[in-house]
Amino acid sequence: MSENTFDLTAHPHTRLNILTGEWVLVSPHRSKRPWQGKVESPSLVQRPAYVEDCYLCPGNTRADGTKNPAYTGPIAFTNDFSALLADTPQGGENEDGLLVARSQKGICRVICFSPRHDLTLPEMELPDIRKVVDLWHTELESLAAVPFIKYIQIFENKGEIMGCSNPHPHGQIWASEDVPMEIEKETRQQRNYYQQHGRSLLSAYLEKELKQEERIIAQNEHFVAVVPFWAVWPYEAMIISRRHVQHLLQFTPAERDGLAAILKELTTKYDNLFETSFPYSAGMHQMPFNDGDSHPEWHWHMHFYPPLLRSATVKKFMVGYEMLAHPQRDITPEYAAARLRELPVVHYKKAGVPA
Repeated sequence: MSENTFDLTAHPHTRLNILTGEWVLVSPHRSKRPWQGKVESPSLVQRPAYVEDCYLCPGNTRADGTKNPAYTGPIAFTNDFSALLADTPQGGENEDGLLVARSQKGICRVICFSPRHDLTLPEMELPDIRKVVDLWHTELESLAAVPFIKYIQIFENKGEIMGCSNPHPHGQIWASEDVPMEIEKETRQQRNYYQQHGRSLLSAYLEKELKQEERIIAQNEHFVAVVPFWAVWPYEAMIISRRHVQHLLQFTPAERDGLAAILKELTTKYDNLFETSFPYSAGMHQMPFNDGDSHPEWHWHMHFYPPLLRSATVKKFMVGYEMLAHPQRDITPEYAAARLRELPVVHYKKAGVPA
């Protein structure tokens, strides 16, 4: 190839995030530079199945004095320190359009994935992950029935590095009376595409990815996991439903099975990448609720944003230019996808262990 011919794998370029309308700078040539930064030794943490003073373990007392039941599967309860409160009074301030605030009410729930303190999603058995999917479904259905709730964010912060305050594997659901900014962006982009083309943006995008195969990590009958073409984080991933549905409540039983399976496969590959409990922030994106719109443009998907870059301890930070001007990455999404795709689907802790 001529030095004057542009090459995505070699030359600096920007890529468009079609879901938000924002751009990311990709600098693949920088991945060849020698690393002279911080190097840390990974800490191998073996947690027990039960911890006496853990607020989330079965039978223990939480910070607010509530006693957990002796639960044997996934469980949900209202967050003892909710960021949103259902009884917040309506109000706000507006000083000449310069000092603007408005009240925000909502409901925050905690989802314990398992009674086991030591089992994250990739180490759970598939039927137990399916129970988590079913509980997400139940919680979503209940929260969507609350008239003032306009959006429901199901998410997980995994690992201390991601600000997780309790190591017991759990996720959260925040339901709010306003639609968050990221969802507004994705609604606008998906609606524009749907109105122009008569099909969902992610259906068209997924068709391209399946044809090229460069950024596919894993797939099954109902879902595909990819490193998005516009990924910002080194090993960012997105799960997309093959069927164009607006939200989790529309999944068939077979699709719930498929979601559990691809969650286990993707998170296992994450753990196997650096042989560590791989940290990330992950969450489903789906249509807003209770706004009088059926949102035919919306297509369910789930984002994974992990911070690890070169090892179990070398992290990617958003600093300098990335905070002040533009997100930027060095390794290409294609390289990241290839690394993840080639990893085994058996968890590294179980490798060599007889079935």
